[in-house]
Formats: sequence, structure tokens, C-alpha cells
Amino acid sequence: MNTVAIHTLGCKLNFSESSDLARRFVENGFRVVDFKQKADVYIINTCTVTALAEKKCRNIIRQAIALNPDAIVAAIGCFAQNNAQEIEKIEGVDYILGNNDKHKLLDYILNPSCGDAHKKVLPMGNNDVFVPTYSTGDRTRSFFKVQDGCNYFCTYCAIPFARGRNRSLNVEDTVAKAWEITQHGMKEVVLTGINTGEFGALHGQTFFDLIKELDRIDPILRYRISSIEPNLITNDMIEFIAQSRAFLPHFHIPLQAGSDEVLKLMHRRYDTKLYAERLEKIKSVMPHACIACDIIAGFTGETDQMFDDACHFIHSIPISYLHVFTYSERPGTKSLSHTGKVPVNKRRERSRILHEISENKKLQFYKENEGTIRYALWESDKHNGYMYAFTDNYIKVRTKYDESLINEVTPVLLTKLNVGNDDVYDCEIK
Repeated sequence: MNTVAIHTLGCKLNFSESSDLARRFVENGFRVVDFKQKADVYIINTCTVTALAEKKCRNIIRQAIALNPDAIVAAIGCFAQNNAQEIEKIEGVDYILGNNDKHKLLDYILNPSCGDAHKKVLPMGNNDVFVPTYSTGDRTRSFFKVQDGCNYFCTYCAIPFARGRNRSLNVEDTVAKAWEITQHGMKEVVLTGINTGEFGALHGQTFFDLIKELDRIDPILRYRISSIEPNLITNDMIEFIAQSRAFLPHFHIPLQAGSDEVLKLMHRRYDTKLYAERLEKIKSVMPHACIACDIIAGFTGETDQMFDDACHFIHSIPISYLHVFTYSERPGTKSLSHTGKVPVNKRRERSRILHEISENKKLQFYKENEGTIRYALWESDKHNGYMYAFTDNYIKVRTKYDESLINEVTPVLLTKLNVGNDDVYDCEIK
């Protein structure tokens, strides 16, 4: 039997697509093996969000070639889309497929004659092709791609060049795909996209239309929204989620900068006032909601005063934790022409400060939930006799391993917080 190994870098969207590819390979007689093992086919689903991500992509590709020089090696996805010429320099790569063609990889491998341009990456342009995918590798949770692409072209971001313009299926077809996920028995679905809140725009529909219909699918007990722009999450949507059957009090709302001046430089479509208002609304109807955000450290044009203002703003709002990215220049983006470049060492120092703020915010959020009863979905992983779960508001909890709890949702009392590299609550199942 042929074997395939897949390594995924980057976002949840990539994990959804990789899982979908793996499922198709298995259906065609392949066996999935760990990427560190010798395989007949290696697939690297790449990321281009930072220079560090691209460096990791190149290293992983070389590792695959070293593991089995005779294997078929395919680099697909965003780095392949934007920087195919760099990958071409690595001897031993058989396929370089951008985001237009990566879903055709299996066809190319099974029928080599059907694809005569395995290393010719087509530009995304106004591509309107949308391929929905969902993951099934996790016994409890599925990442479901409901949207792709972005029309915003923020000045720091290369993703629109790699993923193309906003597109999705309509509500009816997306709901049908969600019903397909229920056949795999998973009870939690994470809705993913590049700009998820723009779902349905090509069809005269909205993301709010979608979540109202998804909430009716009884076998799916829990939904999380992986990320949504602050200008696209409305008060009506927040109120619906607060009262919904299955949507959880867990939000990921990108901030990117806590300074209005920097937000303008980034061409973001909101200011700090709107951002704070959205968080205030969420907390008014869901006091224990978890709210995470992305933020960029050391963006070009960010002065010391602007950074201080950003830190003050972050301290003032009920953020639960941060995803911190050190600014990395991306080819083709408008920020390359900005003045006021921040030295790399200062970017790293600002990143360190933001990580420290994040840790303090997370600890405060966890402590606010001590003694509360939340609902947790138990996962299959076992470590030192414990099993783990995430509550509805995304707090990690643990209990003694009990196989019967896997993929079950139970009420839990948060009793003791264990602070460390893996902040986790001991809990009592109620």
C-alpha cells in the first residue's frame, strides 16, 4: 500500500484543507503515516504569513526529501502560490501547486499525464472557485472552511495575493456540507475562513444568515468562530450567539494594533473605539466569554508613543489573551513603501512585552472563572493519567483519564488552577 505524509503550517484553514486531502488519499488506497517516517508521498501545506513561516516551509521540504529521496514531494498552498520560484530552487520537489490547484494533487499523482504544468503556479486574480473542506483527524472537533480569500488588502498582508478574493458557497450548500460533517460523529465544529465575516457576499447573503441556519443542526452541539473582523460582527449577531443553542461564548476578533494611527497605516476598517464597543457588547450579554485577538508588534511607522498607547488600550479592554506576531515585511505589500521602519530588535522587544501582557490577561481571565460551572468537551489525548477538554469559553481543564468521557460534553466545576507552561484547571464533573 502506498503511504502519504502531510505536514501543515499556518492557520486552521490549512489544517482543514490538509485533512480533506488526507481523506481523499485514504479513499484511494493510501495509508497516512507520520511525517517523520519514510513515505511514498510527502505533502507540505505551506504558509506565507511571515518570513519565519516561509523559512519553516523550506526546512520541512528539505526534511521530506532527506527522509526519502525517491518519494514524491509536493509543496502546496500559500508559500507555493506567492513564491514558487524559491521552491523550484530546491532539488527534489515534484509538485508546486498554488491555491487554485492544490485540491487536484491526488489527480496529478494518480494520472501524471493529466497535469503537464506541475510547477506552473497560476495567479489567483479574481478566481471565484471555492472548494469547501473540513477536517476529520480529531475525534471531537472539525475545522470547517466556509469562506476563502479577502478583498481588504491591508497594507501588511500578503494573504489576498496567495488566497485571492472573497468567495464562498451559499448558505444552503454550506449547511448541506455541515450535515456531511455530522456523519463523522464530531460534536464541535470550528468555522474557518480568511475573512469569515464576508461569507455569502457574492450571493447576497451574510455570515449571520449562515450561523442562524447552522444552529439548527442538532447533531452538532458546539460551534466556534475561528476569527471575525470587528467591523463585521454586529450587535444582532452577538445577541443571537448569547442565546443560541450551539454557538459558544468564544470569540477571536483581530485587533492588529491598539493605536488609531497605526490602524490607519494598516488600512484597517475600524478604530479602537469601535473595537472597544464590540467587546463591551459581548461582555454585557456573555460576561464569561473568552475574547482573543491578533496583534502585530513593530509595524512600520509605529512610534514608541503609539506602542505605549496600544499597551494602555489593551490593558483597558476585556481581552482574554493575545496572538502576537512580530511584523515581517511581505513582498508586494504596501507597507514596504512606508517610512519609519522599526528596528528588528525593537520589534522583538515589543513582541516580548505583548506576550507578557497576554499571559497576565489570560491568568486574570482564568481566575475570574474559578468556582464556575462550564461545559467541557473531552478529548482523547492522555498524558500522565489525565485527559483534557476545553470549556465552552475555551478554558483548558483536566480530569483523571476515563475512556467513556471521550467526545462527551459534561458540566464541570473549575476548582484549582495549575499555573505553568500548560495552564490548566483541575475540575469536578457535575
